[in-house]
Amino acid sequence: MRILLVEDEESIRDAVKLNLELEGYEVVPCGNGRQAVEMVGGQHFDLLILDVMLPEMDGFSIAEQVRLSNQDTPILMLTAKDQAQDRIMGLKKGADDYLTKPFNLEELLLRVGNLLRRSQRVRGEAVDSYEFGGNKVHFEHFEATTWRGEHIVLTKKEAMLFKLLVERKNEVVSRNQILQAVWGYDVFPSTRTIDNFILAFRKYFERDPKNPQHFHSMRGVGYKFVE
Repeated sequence: MRILLVEDEESIRDAVKLNLELEGYEVVPCGNGRQAVEMVGGQHFDLLILDVMLPEMDGFSIAEQVRLSNQDTPILMLTAKDQAQDRIMGLKKGADDYLTKPFNLEELLLRVGNLLRRSQRVRGEAVDSYEFGGNKVHFEHFEATTWRGEHIVLTKKEAMLFKLLVERKNEVVSRNQILQAVWGYDVFPSTRTIDNFILAFRKYFERDPKNPQHFHSMRGVGYKFVE
């Protein structure tokens, strides 16, 4: 699980990062609001922890910007302000939970765990199996039945990539996001590998692979699945 921690107070950032890492999470720290938006746009994160008061762009604005293109990644807001209007503002901008400073680290870890479990449960229930265009895919069993009635056994990476595209259907998913979500943050194969996976999906599931209706390559950006 990758967490983006956006907090400009170094002592708080270091303490939270250490405790999250002790729980087994991968934590990417950031102290600048505008930089945080750029990181969310180019990387995969399972949770965002946003301080409200930040240089260049506050946490409310980050949440609002993220929600324009991403409705799924949970957001936990941190703030020194314990006022009802601030909590309401955070929730209106797209935050899923709210914690007021000074906070108990154990409570923070519990809230993080709850948000991640809820997010994974919702995503998992939504795409355990998926049907489109006469095809049916079972992600848990790494298998599919094509519109021709053929049985296909998928590799684990194929299933992970297909599941990611389905979870974000009708959205362009960048190559970097795919590489980090499917292959891991530190193991980057050639982007040609992804191209080959998309070509395989077209061969399996498209009625006319040369004129795909479902698996689209967005030149210079990434890929998009359309139902």
